[in-house]
Amino acid sequence: MNPTAPQEPLDPRDRPARLTVGVVGAGRVGPALAASLRLAGHRPVAASGVSDASLRRAAAMLPDVPLVTPAEVLARAELVLLTVPDDALPGLVEGLVETGAVRPGQLLVHTSGRYGTKVLEPALRAGALPLALHPAMTFTGTAVDVQRLAGCSFGVTAPEELRLAAEALVIEMGGEPEWIEEQNRPLYHAALALGANHLVTLVAQSMELLRAAGVGAPDRMLGPLLGAALDNALRSGDAALTGPVARGDAGTVAAHVAELRKHAPAAVAGYLAMARTTADRALAHGMLKPELAEDLLGVLAEGDLR
Repeated sequence: MNPTAPQEPLDPRDRPARLTVGVVGAGRVGPALAASLRLAGHRPVAASGVSDASLRRAAAMLPDVPLVTPAEVLARAELVLLTVPDDALPGLVEGLVETGAVRPGQLLVHTSGRYGTKVLEPALRAGALPLALHPAMTFTGTAVDVQRLAGCSFGVTAPEELRLAAEALVIEMGGEPEWIEEQNRPLYHAALALGANHLVTLVAQSMELLRAAGVGAPDRMLGPLLGAALDNALRSGDAALTGPVARGDAGTVAAHVAELRKHAPAAVAGYLAMARTTADRALAHGMLKPELAEDLLGVLAEGDLR
């Protein structure tokens, strides 16, 4: 055998498993993270879910992994992913601790963007090792999510003594760890929601309006435009602003508001709010001339009164 010849990559199934992994809450996130950990050599052993959709998702992404109760997941796993909605997380943690399901030395990982590790304090008192690993990614609940984790940033919060372990898990899933202090978690999460969740709403509204204007393929029209806008914004920030608000075209903005009132009144409030924010930022960065801003802001103020 030639020792310098390239080696075939080791099949994940042939690697020695290092940690048994459980998932509590088989929504869109948990099965994808568990599948990624499996690729890194860990062994998913149990999952829990409530809805039919979550059960189907777990069966598809984690075949041969039994579906059991949350308490049984913790009984079987050394590393437990708590992937439930934010508002359900505190109650889940308290319930697991009260029933004695949490074991000393067990890694408990939640994926909430809002919370750091304080929400896991009841489990910490029971001897668990708390980690907050939030993937800054939107999930589909399909196998494509595992591929998208490559290069995905994770908001990481953990006790200092577990920092290396937290970062190692993120790297094993293909992600990039980004340390977030406990007190900054709500702001961090708000920033992501502002950028990603609101983007979906804006794009969906834009496509609806284009259809109403007679465009047959609004997705094809918007794709290159929004792709370029996103790329420019990430590269240049506010310097990437274009359009009638940044130029101070008050007449065009007034026409927009009038058309929206006729064809999509539900979109008016959002248009006005974003236009005011855009105008403020364009003014602050010297892109919008003050003499043009006065008329523009007047149009936006009139839009609120109608």
